[in-house]
Amino acid sequence: MVQDLSYRIFNHTTLVKTMLKLFYISLFIIGSVMPYSQFIPFLWEHGLDLPLFFSQLFANSISRFFAFDLFISAIAFWVWVYAEGRRLSMLHLWLYPLITLTIGVSASLPFFLWMRESHLEKSVNNDTVTVSSI
Repeated sequence: MVQDLSYRIFNHTTLVKTMLKLFYISLFIIGSVMPYSQFIPFLWEHGLDLPLFFSQLFANSISRFFAFDLFISAIAFWVWVYAEGRRLSMLHLWLYPLITLTIGVSASLPFFLWMRESHLEKSVNNDTVTVSSI
């Protein structure tokens, strides 16, 4: 009976982790496609016109609200990536700011969460949970 219960708990936990990883990778794909669905038409029409890009980005109070919110969120995300990545001994931490700068937080955050979950899963499966203090 106890073995059956532990098997059910293990399978439920495995299913939840698998669903969570699927959710994260789905958000990464959506978070990559949706921003570029707006950015690519701008590039086709105007090229990489940075003055126009920034004038449109800060054109009104609502767009400034979202721009400032996103900039602050990106900085907070980078600090957390560095701290959490170091704590878990994750590799290639430079990748997440790069994704943020080339696609956006909408892609880099779910991608980091997916990679973090995968890293934790491998660590537990290998019985080598490496968590260091900062």
